[in-house]
Amino acid sequence: MVSKVTEGVKISVELFYQPEYSNPFQSEFMFAYRITIENNNLFPIQLLRRHWWIVDSNADKREVEGEGVIGVQPIIAPGEKYQYISGSNLKSEMGLMTGTYIMENLVSRQQFEVKIPAFQMEAPFKRN
Repeated sequence: MVSKVTEGVKISVELFYQPEYSNPFQSEFMFAYRITIENNNLFPIQLLRRHWWIVDSNADKREVEGEGVIGVQPIIAPGEKYQYISGSNLKSEMGLMTGTYIMENLVSRQQFEVKIPAFQMEAPFKRN
């Protein structure tokens, strides 16, 4: 698991290789990841947008940007956590994801950026 704190918001990422949805012979590698967002501030926040960079080892680079995560824009109270699971596919057995969330302080209505820690995606058989 990797974690990073920005502006009082802790982002933690757990990664899972998905062999049942992967086909190495067709250069298809599927990964799932669980994101935990922890609000360590004294005010509620709302996740408005996400922005991801996905790079695999054959230099294929993709950008994913949009509103919310998994179809929602969660509100996270002070001291609370929000967790979701999503996934990404690669065309090689190794890659990297990193990105940012745009959050809003629901008291001041100020928006701020929270960094998502970079995490490696690696098929287990590649570790040998």
